[in-house]
Amino acid sequence: MADSTVEAAPGVPHRRHGTREAVLFGGVYGAVLASSLVAALTQHGHSSAASRRYDALWVLVTAFASALAHGYAHYIAERGPRRRWASLRALADEWPLVVAVLPTVFLLAGAGWGWWPPTEVEEPAFLLNIAILFTLGVVTARGARRRWYAALLMGMVDALLGVIVVVANALIK
Repeated sequence: MADSTVEAAPGVPHRRHGTREAVLFGGVYGAVLASSLVAALTQHGHSSAASRRYDALWVLVTAFASALAHGYAHYIAERGPRRRWASLRALADEWPLVVAVLPTVFLLAGAGWGWWPPTEVEEPAFLLNIAILFTLGVVTARGARRRWYAALLMGMVDALLGVIVVVANALIK
């Protein structure tokens, strides 16, 4: 699952990320995006069941739009001849970003459907995304054969990204 380098055109190296890297990049981006959106969407005090369903939809739409934009940017930035279906492959490679927001979408939608109080989802969403970030860091580091100490440290650094969103949310409010 490490990086592979293939020749896109004579003399032009083309770098593709392995699955582990794609999951880390997309997962971290998706978890931070989900936390940021929860903070922004609850900023104005709209916390009814209907607004939580709306929030869930917006988190999902934003994740798809971000994944499309990121995949498209990769496709456009590539130099050299293009293979058939390369654009669809670039878009499909962004699946980890969308998957990373699904727990937050579920949390918001559940509040919208009355499974739990719609006014009490912001903190669980932050904690959930911090846990996702920590887990991604640890699993990726262990997959790269890092020692447990280093893997836990990487998990904590990843989780710090989520903590930054929480602190920013508290300061901005």
